[in-house]
Amino acid sequence: MSSIDWTILLGTIGLIVVYGTLKNRSHRDVSDYLKGGNSARWWTVGLSVMATQASAITFLSTPGQAYHDGMGFVQFYFGLPIAMVIICLFFIPTYHRLKIYTVYQYLERRFDLKTRILTAFLFIVQRGLAAGITIYAPSIILSVVLGWDLNVVVLLVGGMVIIYTLFGGTKAVYVTHKQQMLIIFLGMFIAFGYLLNSFPNEINFNRALEIAGLSGKLDVIDFTWDLDNRYTFWTGIIGGTFLALSYFGTDQSQAQRYISGKSVKHSQMGLIMNGFLKVPMQFFILLVGVMVFLFYQVETAPIHFNPKNIETIKNSQLADEFQALESNHLNLQKQISTILRNPNITSDQNLQQQLLFLENEEKNQREQVKEMILSVDSDAETNDKDYVFISYILGNLPKGVIGLLLAVIFCAAMSSTASEINALSTTTTIDFYRRNVTFKRPEHYINASKIFTLFWGLVAIGFASIGNLFENLIQLVNIIGSLFYGAILGVFLLAFFFKKIQSNAAFLAVLFSELLVLYVYLFMREYISYLWLNVMGAVACVLLAHIFQFLPLKGKLLPLYNNLFFSLKASYSRYFKKSS
Repeated sequence: MSSIDWTILLGTIGLIVVYGTLKNRSHRDVSDYLKGGNSARWWTVGLSVMATQASAITFLSTPGQAYHDGMGFVQFYFGLPIAMVIICLFFIPTYHRLKIYTVYQYLERRFDLKTRILTAFLFIVQRGLAAGITIYAPSIILSVVLGWDLNVVVLLVGGMVIIYTLFGGTKAVYVTHKQQMLIIFLGMFIAFGYLLNSFPNEINFNRALEIAGLSGKLDVIDFTWDLDNRYTFWTGIIGGTFLALSYFGTDQSQAQRYISGKSVKHSQMGLIMNGFLKVPMQFFILLVGVMVFLFYQVETAPIHFNPKNIETIKNSQLADEFQALESNHLNLQKQISTILRNPNITSDQNLQQQLLFLENEEKNQREQVKEMILSVDSDAETNDKDYVFISYILGNLPKGVIGLLLAVIFCAAMSSTASEINALSTTTTIDFYRRNVTFKRPEHYINASKIFTLFWGLVAIGFASIGNLFENLIQLVNIIGSLFYGAILGVFLLAFFFKKIQSNAAFLAVLFSELLVLYVYLFMREYISYLWLNVMGAVACVLLAHIFQFLPLKGKLLPLYNNLFFSLKASYSRYFKKSS
């Protein structure tokens, strides 16, 4: 990286940290710190919601996903607009009317304390894990670029986020989100422009799309009913709707963005803005990945995108074999490039068949490299999807643009991580700490929130330090969410739409539906895509609640849960009173 790139990267990150810290460092009370004084207008809410979801994982993994598998991943977001409408109609008015800090407070008012604490605990578990992944993703990049130890980079990245989130509170989070989204949009449009400009003269944008279509990269919609297929129209509409309802309606990291809105109308307009823009945004990012694929078909591409794995092979006894395979791969790419430059490629079926044959051969060569990697190091992660886009950035973009694109990835990481740590702190303070510790001084809860912000920031850094790639990062985050979101959504559906269900039945339903989801994932995930876990968890929770409501359990199972819960609560309260 050049000095210009370093200046742009460090200057962008530094300005955001300093601005978020200094502009919002004073707070009147805990409401001002945790809800930003309810001053966020609709465009701020909308951009903050988008920034929370658009983590660095989005900009690392999504182009790599499109590079390998095409545009089909966009179906994952088809249910999002439906979920936005439902949340705007039913969830937001209730949350604003009750003037709550966390969505889990609503569950205590609708059911009871144990249901609130169980649901808040499930949120803390899954969001605490996800926060670590959002720090881990950009840390991979910086460790590769600088050659630094990954744990050191994780500590530096996490520390920057903690600083302005701790001192600035919720207002610092959503104010910096606007700046970060501006940088993100600017960087991605510039990258797309450079991609198109880098194609040979005989390949314009329309021709590029035709060629990508020949390779199957533009197959957007799949109407097949296959529970094992992760990305189909039906998993997007059904599973995606349930996941989006859970994430945007019951996840505090998102709910806190619109709970802080100036009014119900501003919160609703912000979510509708997100619903209209999110799918086109993801489509565009996937399209960038498809253009990267086409670029690497015309130009020379690495046979494997993870440089650490390549270094491992070159330092092993398979170095000569790898060199021969790499040479064959280079020759194969030259043949593919020659065919793609042929003006008759889109009309000549013989050329098209040759192209598909050569692309299949290239895939086989990449699989051979993965086998070599595993033969040298059986614990190595051979999936290189997350390295595709960063390899293109570092190897092909001009000075200055590299720094800007790295700033895009870091801004995305900072925005989503800040939201998650902010939400974890709020949930811990409101749902657990303030519920059991009473102080008259308002600054006490502000200080407690800051302590919990620091705590969860360090926890996220800890998880990031032991993180490993699993398929690709964007799938890992969605898998973690799917393990918990279904049961959480189920109890909120009970609260909003099933007024006859009482507290004990709701509590048991959440508990057993969560156990069901974990069992299915652990022992049946080869047959059921993780997106269906959201549907399964939510439906199971609703059905089980009705069963528990009408079964004669009052003299058997429920007293056991009640006695256990209140015993734990009494011990919990005594501990906090003693420590305070």
